[in-house]
Amino acid sequence: MLKVLEERNFPLTELIPVASEKSVGKEITFKGKKFPIVSMDTAIGMRPDIALFSAGGNTSLEHAPRFKEAGTTVIDNSSAWRMDPAIKLIVPEVNAHELSIDNKIIANPNCSTIQMVVVLKPLHDKYKIKRVVVSTYQSVTGTGVKAVEQLMNERKGIDGPKAYPYEIDLNVLPHIDVFMENGYTKEEMKMVKETNKIMSDDSIKVTATTVRIPVMGGHSESVNIEFENDFDLAEVRSILEKSPGIIVVDDVANLKYPMPKDAHEKDEVFVGRIRRDESAPKALNLWIVADNLRKGAATNAVQIAEYLIRKELV
Repeated sequence: MLKVLEERNFPLTELIPVASEKSVGKEITFKGKKFPIVSMDTAIGMRPDIALFSAGGNTSLEHAPRFKEAGTTVIDNSSAWRMDPAIKLIVPEVNAHELSIDNKIIANPNCSTIQMVVVLKPLHDKYKIKRVVVSTYQSVTGTGVKAVEQLMNERKGIDGPKAYPYEIDLNVLPHIDVFMENGYTKEEMKMVKETNKIMSDDSIKVTATTVRIPVMGGHSESVNIEFENDFDLAEVRSILEKSPGIIVVDDVANLKYPMPKDAHEKDEVFVGRIRRDESAPKALNLWIVADNLRKGAATNAVQIAEYLIRKELV
């Protein structure tokens, strides 16, 4: 988040790094200057305009309302508030227009949902989506540093701490987050429910299979979309090329298609392998790739903050 704030030259007059008591007094560097980490209570007392939260669900549930009481707008990167009916779940390219000055806690969606809805929205506006089938190929960075270390250790033949129940190198785990009673994982159900909420349309049917693969740099998704209305492939490409936050990489004659290596450290969502589903009418196949730590998390949160400032909602 700090990296994205710096790169985008976010208009801030004061940066307040906040962490748990055990980190208070340590320093972080931002734009070449050192800033001391302060406690939650100190930060609330400073009454900041915006608080970017990424410290897990329990921290968000406990402290976001305290910042809200102090008049701060909280943008929360955890899953804590996402499905709360009173809280907006925002992807700026899709539904930033829903925000008002009264929205003091704003939820940042799940990484795999964000990159998908950026692509779904302009197509839904034109052709009306009936059903989406998505299978994900998700980076180990989505689990965290322990998972990255597990992958690199396994690659080097080193025994170390495990983030996953099985080896991840040279393997694929069809298991992200915990399994639910219906046989789906929590990650799969997040994609279903969050898509409906962000798109403001419960009529869109979504089914997901989420899979962890031994890569870094970004999440990839194979997405099959069934529309109410038929489409022209050239028009689909044109719509996507003109949509904010999307880069179309789709030149199979020259072997050009989106890959996590190319999406790494980028803020856009990359789309390719755009083709008609020949097994069903009015259906389309796409391949969607994005950096899950950036557009899937940090960048999306900062873009929400930029929108709030631009529209004078803080």
